[in-house]
Amino acid sequence: MVFFPTASQLQASFNPNGARYWVKAPSVEEAKDKTVSALKKAEQVVAADVAKIVKPNHSIPLYSSEYYKYCTLGGILACGPTHASVTPLDLVKCRLQVDPKLYRGNMDGWRTIIRTEGASAIFTGFGATLIGYSLQGAGKYGLYEYFKKKYSDLVGEANAIKYKTGVYLIASASAEFFADLMLCPYEMIKVKTQTTMPPFAKGPFDGFSKYVASEGYAGLYKGLVPLWARQIPYTMVKFATFENTVLAIYSLLPKKKEEYSLIAQTGVSFLGGYIAGVFCAIVSHPADVMVSKINKEKLPTEGTGECLSRIYAKIGFSGLWTGLGTRIIMVGTLTGLQWLIYDSFKAYVGLPTAGSAPPAEQK
Repeated sequence: MVFFPTASQLQASFNPNGARYWVKAPSVEEAKDKTVSALKKAEQVVAADVAKIVKPNHSIPLYSSEYYKYCTLGGILACGPTHASVTPLDLVKCRLQVDPKLYRGNMDGWRTIIRTEGASAIFTGFGATLIGYSLQGAGKYGLYEYFKKKYSDLVGEANAIKYKTGVYLIASASAEFFADLMLCPYEMIKVKTQTTMPPFAKGPFDGFSKYVASEGYAGLYKGLVPLWARQIPYTMVKFATFENTVLAIYSLLPKKKEEYSLIAQTGVSFLGGYIAGVFCAIVSHPADVMVSKINKEKLPTEGTGECLSRIYAKIGFSGLWTGLGTRIIMVGTLTGLQWLIYDSFKAYVGLPTAGSAPPAEQK
């Protein structure tokens, strides 16, 4: 192997008509262009691979197992990130529910938390929220679509259309019942971490271990009944109000739903979701206050009913509405964004957006 050029090779390299031994190095601009081109090709390859995983390359049959799979995935994307994104609002709301005198409002709460606990502290409970509500979103949306179809088939096509609100209500209640079984452990961890100072745990997995060590696995479900009391009415209102609001919006528009672009359809979904969220916040707020307080104040030897009675005797009816204004803003925006994301994802994978009556019975 030759490591250095010979004399004849050196002479040839200076001969304009001879062979070149030395290879001309590319300029900085050429190297930059080649690097950018390579990165773009890599991005295209990655995007194509992701699309193959997320987006099917065929039409999805409605109400098939694949259809429910994508609805479940849409629910995860809709609920987990949106709930986690409003952790700073949720943190102040939960602490005010436990101690109304702690802060004068959201801004005062955030300033106080940043000053006394550090800037990152305003995201206390972020991890538990992301995991818990991703699991809940999977059950809430995936099972809602399943139960809506199931109950529509049971009552028949004519009754499903005539009593569509009843179908929406019972399907959403059934879905939330099971979804909360997945949410409850992480909701307990989130609330306790947010309402204890210093925080109960450093993260969701640390909180899980501490809960199990101190109260056993049953301790993770001690707030299940209040959670059902909050979430089931919330979800019933969320889905029934949303479905009817979207249908009402389309009925007022000059064209049929299918004639509008997907951007316009998802815009209707966001508006319908926001309106539904306002009603959701009002209906579920008393139970939300109780969930916060029961996780803070429940004694190990105390039953859930006994604890609820003791807390209510202390705070009264007016205490059940502490923090309602903040929650209306939070839940309205949250619900609007969830429906926007969910319907956008459904449109992306080729499924229809909201705005249809309950599904027809399969023959």
